[in-house]
Amino acid sequence: MARPREFDTEVAIKKATNVFWEKGYQEASLPDLLDGMGLTRGSLYKAFKDKKNLFLLVLAHYEEEAVGAAKSRLSDTSVPDGRDRILSLFGALSAAVAAGDTRGCLLCSAAAGFEMSDPDIAAAVNKGMAGIRDGLETALRASPTHATLPQDDRRVLANTLLTQYIGLRVLARSRMPLGIVEQSIDGVAHLLGMHSP
Repeated sequence: MARPREFDTEVAIKKATNVFWEKGYQEASLPDLLDGMGLTRGSLYKAFKDKKNLFLLVLAHYEEEAVGAAKSRLSDTSVPDGRDRILSLFGALSAAVAAGDTRGCLLCSAAAGFEMSDPDIAAAVNKGMAGIRDGLETALRASPTHATLPQDDRRVLANTLLTQYIGLRVLARSRMPLGIVEQSIDGVAHLLGMHSP
């Protein structure tokens, strides 16, 4: 009879998320993961097969939580103007950096890494990025300024905002002075045709 697992899989995935977030996929070694997750080698392989499979589970978890939170903010109907929702998303990014969070975005870090040469990881990262872009499009449809734009033009603007979002999240990891992030958010406001708060 098989012995039951002596650890919570969801908790282990959250711990693995922190390791990958800090080290990156390529640099996260097996000892790093074992130490960060509090597992033995046998337990890790039995539960998660290998490092790549574990990372795919981490990306799925991150998409559900972090990307889900971003999409919720961008579709929040209690904020009528979608432009305000977008600035709120970028403002939250700035506030996190100001509070000392230099982790950036796990998806953005993966998107800039060698792991994108793996088609399974690339597909998972692209799925998360598409989720953020879809959220931006949802917000733009709720913007009086952009609701009447042709769909293709809204997609172009959403893609432009996504590249700004990715760039700012990568900058957060670089520990560049906060003023750069704040000025970039002013640029997003300008792009949306409004004054930043």
